[in-house]
Amino acid sequence: MKDRIIINEVGPRDGLQSQDGALTLDQRFAFVEAVLDAGIRHCEMGSFVSPKAVPQMAGTGDLARRLGHREGVELSALVPNMKGYELARDAGVNTMAVVVSATETMNQKNINLSMEQTLEVARAVIERGHGDGNRVQAYLAVAFECPFEGSVDPGYVRSLAAQLLEAGASELVIADTIGAANPAQVKSLMSALGDEHDSAQLACHFHDTRALGLANIFAAMESGIRRFDASVGGLGGCPFAPGAKGNVATEDVVMMAEQMGFTTGVDMPALLGVVNLMSEMLGRPQGGRAHYWLTRNAA
Repeated sequence: MKDRIIINEVGPRDGLQSQDGALTLDQRFAFVEAVLDAGIRHCEMGSFVSPKAVPQMAGTGDLARRLGHREGVELSALVPNMKGYELARDAGVNTMAVVVSATETMNQKNINLSMEQTLEVARAVIERGHGDGNRVQAYLAVAFECPFEGSVDPGYVRSLAAQLLEAGASELVIADTIGAANPAQVKSLMSALGDEHDSAQLACHFHDTRALGLANIFAAMESGIRRFDASVGGLGGCPFAPGAKGNVATEDVVMMAEQMGFTTGVDMPALLGVVNLMSEMLGRPQGGRAHYWLTRNAA
């Protein structure tokens, strides 16, 4: 486990939901299939949110049923509430993700619920998941900085993390939603969380808004974290930072991890093929910070 980095590909959900247009179900299916063909074994394939609010995610239930169960593969979906959980479960999804923002204002702005109400929803979904034999991941959004309240107290984040893990979350994902964290902050928080909890239950989700995404992943690796969200080609974005880069590019994370001596199980040429596929589907070039080098040097 210490020698392996697990990549959770979030492009099909977090990457696509911020795009101007919506891909067809056939295109989304081809995207996930290509990701799996590249050797990635964990993929967030969509979300069960209102199609009126996020039209890019319409039909996720049909997509989940079409993808079906894959041996050795974890296909997850974001669910905003119990209704979303039930829709995901009925579509055959057995790993769900719930999101709790680390500030009161972000919860109000994002889902129109208070912090306590958001925690109640998360606890209920986690409990229901246990009863159904499903895994429920808990995301702590804006864990370092909030676009409305500014810097977030690390002690409060640790308190929320403890509450979610004690509620039975299968995994806790610390999310730098607006890409505001720096490596020193990341190492401090993730080291503390690793001391307090089983590091195998911890993961990180970074954005590259300030060009610190890879540096923050390195800091988390130094703190013992081995699971990271990433998005092929850097797909994604942040509504609070217009024009900013989105998630850290999967190919950049794989490159760094492999060059550091970790294994990822990812086929780089095939992964670059996924980047090309998404460039074609979206009608504009995609690619991480090392894309130019990788396309000329990846074996």
